Amino acid sequence: MIRRLAALVLGILILVGAGSAAVAGPVEWIEVPSTDAGQQWWDRGSIREDRQGMRTVLSRFTPAANADGEQTNGSLYVMQLDCGQALYRDKQVNGIPKFRAEWQPAGNDDLIDSVINAVCSEPLPS
Repeated sequence: MIRRLAALVLGILILVGAGSAAVAGPVEWIEVPSTDAGQQWWDRGSIREDRQGMRTVLSRFTPAANADGEQTNGSLYVMQLDCGQALYRDKQVNGIPKFRAEWQPAGNDDLIDSVINAVCSEPLPS
């Protein structure tokens, strides 16, 4: 399971232009405070600044169990963040590119708001 997740993360990083194995460091998931919607994490080792000066980060979301106690599968996202305006857009979902993704505010989504705040305050890797 961990090997499959690591392979998927590496594949996503390659697709978004990280390209070399030297850039793809170990995965370090940081959990933000959970909400009734579920749990969300971001990967400290995946933070990059793109050509437009925006940050990109790999994140994963696991929805809360439904009323029957069933847990649905989570999703992996490559998020692009505009830290100056606190906006985000999903560039990839589960490895599938989202072309022409619209910028949007976190709104009332505390999970996304927490990811934006944490990633935008994190120092960029040198």
